[in-house]
Amino acid sequence: MKTVIISNRLPVKIIEENEEYTFIPSEGGLATGLADVYKSGNSIWVGWPGIEVPEERQEEVTQKLSELNLYPVFLTQNEINLYYEGFSNEILWPVFHYMVTYAHFEQNYWDCYKSVNEKFAKSAMQVLQRKDKIWIQDYQLLLLPGILRQKLPAATIGFFQHIPFPSYEIFRLIPWREELLNGLTGADLIGFHTYDDVRHFISTATRLLPVNSSSNVLNSNERQIVVEAFPMGIDFNKFSGLTATKEVKEEIDYFRTGKEGMKIILSIDRLDYSKGILERLKALELLLQVHPEYIGKIELFMIVVPSRDTVPQYSELRDQIDQFVGNLNARYRSINWIPVNYFYRSFPIEVLSALYATADICLVTPMRDGMNLVSKEYIASRNNNDGVLILSEMAGASKELTDAVIVNPNNLGDIMEAIVTALKMPVEEQQQRMKAMRAIVEKFNVKHWVNNFILRLNEVKDSQKSLLTKHAVNAINEVIAAKYAKTADRVLFLDYDGTLVDFTGNIDDASPDAELYDLIENLTIDHANKVVIISGRRHETLEQWFGHLKVDLIAEHGAWQKSHGDKWNSLPLLTDQWKQEIKTLLETYTDRTPGSFIEEKSYSLVWHYRKAEEGLGELRANEIISHMKILAADKGLQLMPGNKVIEFKNMEVNKGKAALNWLYDKHPDFILALGDDHTDEDIFRAMPEEAFTIKVGNNISEAKYYLNDFKEVRKLLWSLVKEEFVERG
Repeated sequence: MKTVIISNRLPVKIIEENEEYTFIPSEGGLATGLADVYKSGNSIWVGWPGIEVPEERQEEVTQKLSELNLYPVFLTQNEINLYYEGFSNEILWPVFHYMVTYAHFEQNYWDCYKSVNEKFAKSAMQVLQRKDKIWIQDYQLLLLPGILRQKLPAATIGFFQHIPFPSYEIFRLIPWREELLNGLTGADLIGFHTYDDVRHFISTATRLLPVNSSSNVLNSNERQIVVEAFPMGIDFNKFSGLTATKEVKEEIDYFRTGKEGMKIILSIDRLDYSKGILERLKALELLLQVHPEYIGKIELFMIVVPSRDTVPQYSELRDQIDQFVGNLNARYRSINWIPVNYFYRSFPIEVLSALYATADICLVTPMRDGMNLVSKEYIASRNNNDGVLILSEMAGASKELTDAVIVNPNNLGDIMEAIVTALKMPVEEQQQRMKAMRAIVEKFNVKHWVNNFILRLNEVKDSQKSLLTKHAVNAINEVIAAKYAKTADRVLFLDYDGTLVDFTGNIDDASPDAELYDLIENLTIDHANKVVIISGRRHETLEQWFGHLKVDLIAEHGAWQKSHGDKWNSLPLLTDQWKQEIKTLLETYTDRTPGSFIEEKSYSLVWHYRKAEEGLGELRANEIISHMKILAADKGLQLMPGNKVIEFKNMEVNKGKAALNWLYDKHPDFILALGDDHTDEDIFRAMPEEAFTIKVGNNISEAKYYLNDFKEVRKLLWSLVKEEFVERG
């Protein structure tokens, strides 16, 4: 069993010189973090090598990479243009960073994104074995978990997104939103940097897909998908240790010479509109205007790493930065002082380490950022525990590094005040804050992140497997069928809505179909069988639907009962005096909740919210439960939340009691009880030990087994009536 990491780029760069390919490791946070995993021997990293490799040389590259435990996905220049530059960076990147106006929704981007994700799956299948763990990285491969799930239904698949996940309102603007979500839900565990992203993802998935959620778990038909926050860390020891090396010490001395009284502010970013670079410069300009006493006393070292500057928005941004820095420096500089030292290039890590170690203030103010590792690298480099980190509340890191000076990146005055606060901060306070942050960055380092994710992925898979053992198809179906074939006095308690038929928007639309009638007739032909339909429906409705069949009926959760060929009986001594008061209260909620309505039965009232707006119905249901719980108990009523319904009914009315009442004096040798709802739990609890109890839906239940939906229920019941089992018996 090995771990297969799949990301857009491999953790090496290929360089071609004199027709020779050489590989150099890349510096990225992900490559560093996962280095231990993929170099450990029982791992493979699948990804694009970073350049277009002609077909005749692909074999050679594959060979060379395999020595490093790497496996390539070869992409053409056209694919890179459309899938990477196009869909990933002109649709997903701006939308996920809330810059929707920059997004270009092009159909050919999507077509290529789909086909490249398929291509990644094809390459991964070359190295995947059945038991391997798969860990997919980031937004370029959102469809991959779903594609691999179809090919390997039992695989263990984790997915981690390194950029923010937007709120539902923003995400739903993407034309291919359901396809992207279906791709993601192919994973067993989906990780984000912050709990906010988790919340956004769950709310988006439950609104756009037919899944529901309980806390941070999505329940889809086949499996439960866990969504969690795993804040990514850095290699703390590497950054902390760098400052002690000879090269870095030389760089530090070089920087400090001539700047003894100067306060150095540092900012490092990739060129991107999500990083808030211009706002930062405007805040500095404001500072020099409002606090002229700092002129000549502070210097900003601003490093902007080149990125995608052939794209119009990026080259425009670069021009704006160039212009702003030029104007600012021209206005304020003196012979031996310049406010902004601006570098549009990348630097070796030794130079960055020296800057981290010398800067009095690190200014990290992105408009949106998944995590932002620069802030953590600065902290790890501050071995004397001094220095101040100013951090945007929109960066994921702000959730952990609460001792930083937190700012709103859109508020220039806020950033300016933060710089002044940092400049005036006494050393004791600096050290107190920095010590606390260093402890966090050291503990939650990148290895911790990797281990946490993999550990949780294993746990999720184990809990799925334990659910599977309760899944009443195949093996268990055979056990039930074998017992069925051997027995001569059987009873089948069948709930109706959600168990024998699917839920519908209209409660009147759920009448039985021809196949269901056929199935029940087949079950009742066998004299050994007693079929009892036990439902919350009104007794008039059940009479209309099933009165002509050889079945016993229990309606309104047990308030009404009828044996085949007999007349309806209601439970004695039931009162419905309470209904008027409860109904008046429920009407106030109905008036405030478009799409909800009240259904009246003889001894119960049901508030339905299936047609109410997603979220609003749930909110009102919770209000009703908390406001009316005590009132209901005072009146001897039971308040039952169900599937998009809340029911108030007499305490004496209970499916479990009704089923036991029905069984009184009877001694069947085979009992099967099927239900999907809160109210059916009473039956499961009431049944004798040897009964087969089956919950429809894979959430926690008193039942011994579960089935996914009404289709699986029908399949199970059909398998019982098929002649071969009768013959076998």
